[in-house]
Amino acid sequence: MTDFSHINSRGEASMVDVSGKDVTRREASAEAFVCMQPETLTAILEGNHHKGDVFGTARIAGIQAAKQCGFLIPLCHPLMLSKVAVDFEVDDVESRVRIISLCRLDGKTGVEMEALTAASVAALTLFDMCKAKDPGMVINGLRVLDKKGGKTGHWQADTSSDTSQ
Repeated sequence: MTDFSHINSRGEASMVDVSGKDVTRREASAEAFVCMQPETLTAILEGNHHKGDVFGTARIAGIQAAKQCGFLIPLCHPLMLSKVAVDFEVDDVESRVRIISLCRLDGKTGVEMEALTAASVAALTLFDMCKAKDPGMVINGLRVLDKKGGKTGHWQADTSSDTSQ
């Protein structure tokens, strides 16, 4: 494992200087899961939830969150994202929703934090919209799925085992 990048020689928190890095295409995706009662999932899918379009609202929240990541997390660089996507996969068997985010840009630093922020805020928004019906929902499995670009190239999570349980 490498040294922590956000700690300076005196052990203090420090924003990484990326001025010497090359501009490359950077991309990252992340996921999170929201587990719920089957009745809650049915209400979302049938579109009869009293607060409206749950997936549409959570998608917009996730996109907005990725764009604000540099303001939310103290040592993150503010980035000019060229693409943010938030999608949902429904798992009827496990009664859960998988949230998948994708962030992309041409820049000097990666977008893993933006992808994680998008997935987590989309999950929080889904929870917020459904909490009156199902306060026992569980958000879990937040992780980076893959990252591309920069000097480290392509990294991909081990997806052979489901970490969302």
